[in-house]
Amino acid sequence: MELSSVIIAVAGVAGTLGGAILTQRGSERVKRREIELVRGHEAVREEFSLRRTCYVELNREARQFTTALSRHLHVIRERGVTDADRLTLEEVRRAHLDRYSEAQMTAPEEVLRPASTVNRALSEVYGQVKRLERGEPGPGETMESAVRAQQELWDKLRAMRAAMRQDLGVE
Repeated sequence: MELSSVIIAVAGVAGTLGGAILTQRGSERVKRREIELVRGHEAVREEFSLRRTCYVELNREARQFTTALSRHLHVIRERGVTDADRLTLEEVRRAHLDRYSEAQMTAPEEVLRPASTVNRALSEVYGQVKRLERGEPGPGETMESAVRAQQELWDKLRAMRAAMRQDLGVE
Protein backbone atom coordinates (compact mmCIF):
# COMPACT_ATOMS: atom_id res chain seq x y z
CA MET A 1 0.00 0.00 0.00
CA GLU A 2 2.84 2.36 0.84
CA LEU A 3 4.53 1.77 -2.48
CA SER A 4 1.37 2.58 -4.39
CA SER A 5 0.96 5.76 -2.31
CA VAL A 6 4.50 6.80 -3.17
CA ILE A 7 3.92 6.05 -6.86
CA ILE A 8 0.68 8.04 -6.82
CA ALA A 9 2.39 10.92 -5.03
CA VAL A 10 5.32 10.89 -7.50
CA ALA A 11 2.89 10.75 -10.42
CA GLY A 12 0.93 13.67 -8.98
CA VAL A 13 4.06 15.78 -8.48
CA ALA A 14 5.33 14.84 -11.96
CA GLY A 15 1.96 15.69 -13.45
CA THR A 16 1.90 19.05 -11.69
CA LEU A 17 5.45 19.87 -12.76
CA GLY A 18 4.86 18.55 -16.29
CA GLY A 19 1.67 20.58 -16.59
CA ALA A 20 3.51 23.72 -15.51
CA ILE A 21 6.28 23.06 -18.04
CA LEU A 22 3.80 22.40 -20.83
CA THR A 23 1.83 25.55 -19.92
CA GLN A 24 5.04 27.59 -19.94
CA ARG A 25 6.09 26.23 -23.35
CA GLY A 26 2.65 26.89 -24.78
CA SER A 27 2.77 30.43 -23.43
CA GLU A 28 6.21 30.96 -24.99
CA ARG A 29 4.93 29.72 -28.36
CA VAL A 30 1.97 32.10 -28.19
CA LYS A 31 4.30 35.01 -27.36
CA ARG A 32 6.61 34.10 -30.24
CA ARG A 33 3.65 34.04 -32.62
CA GLU A 34 2.50 37.42 -31.34
CA ILE A 35 5.98 38.88 -31.84
CA GLU A 36 6.15 37.44 -35.37
CA LEU A 37 2.71 38.86 -36.13
CA VAL A 38 3.72 42.31 -34.86
CA ARG A 39 6.92 42.19 -36.89
CA GLY A 40 4.93 41.16 -39.96
CA HIS A 41 2.56 44.11 -39.51
CA GLU A 42 5.51 46.46 -39.05
CA ALA A 43 7.13 45.15 -42.23
CA VAL A 44 3.90 45.68 -44.17
CA ARG A 45 3.62 49.25 -42.81
CA GLU A 46 7.25 49.98 -43.65
CA GLU A 47 6.84 48.67 -47.19
CA PHE A 48 3.67 50.70 -47.67
CA SER A 49 5.40 53.83 -46.37
CA LEU A 50 8.38 53.22 -48.66
CA ARG A 51 6.12 52.79 -51.71
CA ARG A 52 4.08 55.89 -50.83
CA THR A 53 7.23 58.00 -50.41
CA CYS A 54 8.65 56.65 -53.67
CA TYR A 55 5.40 57.43 -55.51
CA VAL A 56 5.15 60.94 -54.11
CA GLU A 57 8.73 61.72 -55.11
CA LEU A 58 8.46 60.14 -58.57
CA ASN A 59 5.21 61.98 -59.27
CA ARG A 60 6.72 65.28 -58.12
CA GLU A 61 9.96 64.86 -60.09
CA ALA A 62 8.16 63.77 -63.27
CA ARG A 63 5.85 66.78 -63.03
CA GLN A 64 8.80 69.11 -62.44
CA PHE A 65 10.65 67.62 -65.41
CA THR A 66 7.57 68.10 -67.59
CA THR A 67 7.26 71.72 -66.44
CA ALA A 68 10.99 72.32 -66.97
CA LEU A 69 10.71 71.03 -70.54
CA SER A 70 7.87 73.49 -71.18
CA ARG A 71 9.91 76.32 -69.69
CA HIS A 72 12.94 75.34 -71.77
CA LEU A 73 10.86 75.44 -74.96
CA HIS A 74 9.73 78.97 -74.05
CA VAL A 75 13.32 80.01 -73.39
CA ILE A 76 14.43 78.63 -76.77
CA ARG A 77 11.71 80.67 -78.50
CA GLU A 78 12.02 83.88 -76.51
CA ARG A 79 15.66 84.58 -75.76
CA GLY A 80 17.98 81.69 -76.37
CA VAL A 81 19.31 79.20 -73.86
CA THR A 82 22.03 80.04 -71.35
CA ASP A 83 24.31 77.66 -69.49
CA ALA A 84 22.20 78.26 -66.38
CA ASP A 85 19.08 77.18 -68.30
CA ARG A 86 20.83 74.02 -69.50
CA LEU A 87 22.05 73.24 -65.98
CA THR A 88 18.57 73.72 -64.51
CA LEU A 89 17.02 71.36 -67.05
CA GLU A 90 19.76 68.79 -66.50
CA GLU A 91 19.32 68.89 -62.70
CA VAL A 92 15.57 68.35 -62.99
CA ARG A 93 16.16 65.50 -65.46
CA ARG A 94 18.67 63.81 -63.13
CA ALA A 95 16.30 64.12 -60.17
CA HIS A 96 13.57 62.43 -62.20
CA LEU A 97 15.89 59.64 -63.31
CA ASP A 98 16.95 59.03 -59.69
CA ARG A 99 13.32 58.71 -58.58
CA TYR A 100 12.48 56.49 -61.53
CA SER A 101 15.42 54.21 -60.64
CA GLU A 102 14.04 53.91 -57.10
CA ALA A 103 10.59 53.08 -58.45
CA GLN A 104 12.07 50.30 -60.57
CA MET A 105 13.16 48.61 -57.33
CA THR A 106 10.01 49.40 -55.34
CA ALA A 107 6.92 49.58 -57.51
CA PRO A 108 4.87 46.58 -58.62
CA GLU A 109 4.42 45.94 -62.34
CA GLU A 110 0.99 47.65 -62.38
CA VAL A 111 2.68 50.93 -61.42
CA LEU A 112 5.96 50.37 -63.22
CA ARG A 113 4.28 50.08 -66.65
CA PRO A 114 2.81 53.61 -66.64
CA ALA A 115 5.93 54.96 -64.91
CA SER A 116 8.04 53.47 -67.69
CA THR A 117 5.74 55.03 -70.29
CA VAL A 118 6.20 58.43 -68.62
CA ASN A 119 9.97 57.98 -68.42
CA ARG A 120 10.23 57.04 -72.11
CA ALA A 121 8.02 59.96 -73.16
CA LEU A 122 10.02 62.40 -71.02
CA SER A 123 13.25 61.12 -72.57
CA GLU A 124 11.85 61.48 -76.08
CA VAL A 125 10.64 65.04 -75.46
CA TYR A 126 13.93 65.90 -73.77
CA GLY A 127 15.85 64.65 -76.82
CA GLN A 128 13.63 66.65 -79.14
CA VAL A 129 14.02 69.80 -77.03
CA LYS A 130 17.81 69.41 -76.93
CA ARG A 131 17.98 68.95 -80.72
CA LEU A 132 15.84 72.07 -81.21
CA GLU A 133 18.07 73.93 -78.76
CA ARG A 134 21.14 73.02 -80.86
CA GLY A 135 19.31 73.97 -84.06
CA GLU A 136 19.53 70.40 -85.35
CA PRO A 137 15.93 69.10 -85.26
CA GLY A 138 15.20 65.59 -86.44
CA PRO A 139 12.83 64.86 -89.32
CA GLY A 140 9.42 66.37 -88.55
CA GLU A 141 10.63 68.01 -85.33
CA THR A 142 9.48 71.58 -84.90
CA MET A 143 8.75 73.81 -81.94
CA GLU A 144 5.06 73.02 -82.43
CA SER A 145 5.61 69.25 -82.43
CA ALA A 146 7.77 69.57 -79.30
CA VAL A 147 5.10 71.63 -77.55
CA ARG A 148 2.44 69.06 -78.49
CA ALA A 149 4.61 66.18 -77.27
CA GLN A 150 5.29 68.04 -74.01
CA GLN A 151 1.57 68.69 -73.49
CA GLU A 152 0.78 65.01 -74.11
CA LEU A 153 3.02 64.15 -71.17
CA TRP A 154 0.33 65.37 -68.76
CA ASP A 155 -2.06 62.57 -69.79
CA LYS A 156 0.68 59.99 -69.21
CA LEU A 157 1.42 61.54 -65.81
CA ARG A 158 -2.27 61.30 -64.86
CA ALA A 159 -2.29 57.59 -65.81
CA MET A 160 0.85 56.98 -63.74
CA ARG A 161 -0.61 58.84 -60.75
CA ALA A 162 -3.87 56.86 -61.03
CA ALA A 163 -1.92 53.56 -60.95
CA MET A 164 0.03 54.74 -57.92
CA ARG A 165 -3.12 55.80 -56.09
CA GLN A 166 -4.80 52.49 -56.88
CA ASP A 167 -1.79 50.57 -55.56
CA LEU A 168 -1.92 52.60 -52.34
CA GLY A 169 -5.66 52.07 -52.00
CA VAL A 170 -6.49 55.77 -52.43
CA GLU A 171 -9.87 56.38 -54.01
